Amino acid sequence: MKTSSQWLVYTTHTQCCTVQPFAEEAEIVAENEPGPGGSIEIIQREMTAFARRARASAARMHPELSLVSFTLLSHLEDRGGCRATDLAAYYMLDKSTISRQVGALEKAGLVERRLEPGDHRVQVLHLTERGTGLLQRATDSRRVAFRERLAGWSEPDLERFAEYLLRYNAGAPEG
Repeated sequence: MKTSSQWLVYTTHTQCCTVQPFAEEAEIVAENEPGPGGSIEIIQREMTAFARRARASAARMHPELSLVSFTLLSHLEDRGGCRATDLAAYYMLDKSTISRQVGALEKAGLVERRLEPGDHRVQVLHLTERGTGLLQRATDSRRVAFRERLAGWSEPDLERFAEYLLRYNAGAPEG
């Protein structure tokens, strides 16, 4: 808590309020309440916290598979394989970054390169049997963690949350 002759500012971990004692009725402005810019700040802060927790949680749940590796393997599984350049474009990353990541996944025996049947100049990345198994175990662990985290949420809340996430991600720029 900070005080001055004109302002009293009370701060907690999740909320900051400013009390203005000279107003006719003391006005409390809560930064966690929607208002001009307030909601955006809350969203930004909470998504940053979510990303940190996701990375830490991924490291605990499946230490042999980083969040980046999990993401790339999931993408390959969803697409039935793709070129490294497609990964770079989709995630808006430099080709050398993807090359290093893919190289590590190949070295770990999680992905393999196969020639494109219609064009033998093109190499397509596919999950190996080991990669598929590891991804499935990691996915199962994540699913359990999400279910536990959201266990107290009502079905309408879960549906709204899912709709908001879909809407948010649909607005993301494509690579």
